[in-house]
Amino acid sequence: MIDKSDLLQALCEHLTADLEALMRRQQDTQKGATHEENRAEHAKDTRATEQSYLARGLAARVEEVRRTIAQLAKVELVRFTDLDPIGLCALIVLEEPEESETQTWWLVPAPGGIELSQRTIRIRTLSPAAPLGRALLGLRVGNEGSFATPRGVRHFEILEIA
Repeated sequence: MIDKSDLLQALCEHLTADLEALMRRQQDTQKGATHEENRAEHAKDTRATEQSYLARGLAARVEEVRRTIAQLAKVELVRFTDLDPIGLCALIVLEEPEESETQTWWLVPAPGGIELSQRTIRIRTLSPAAPLGRALLGLRVGNEGSFATPRGVRHFEILEIA
């Protein structure tokens, strides 16, 4: 059995490390935007302007990661059975006919694609807003589904929910 509280802690640690790196990068970029060496030398010199746009974008990303960490602190770690419909915090094992192995996804209010592992099981986070996340919501073990990708429609079958 996978321990969701350990997964949540690992996810929060991952996001906190990302947040610290983003904050350092944002501060460095902000300093670069206001540094005297980046002052415009002529009308078409946009170095400082570009640096300030980048600093604003990084500041927005910092706030987004902070909100995600705060939201994860409030998440209720629900245990699902094979009879329950998929909802937030469900661990889902699915199989795609095109893939040779099963995949384990964790439906959480966080960025998708973050890889976590527990007991040699590779688990990837999945946002409910992602195409696969939307396709999974409400389904049960044994259900089949599909979702659109830029490469075409992908099909899957739900093998387990926890």
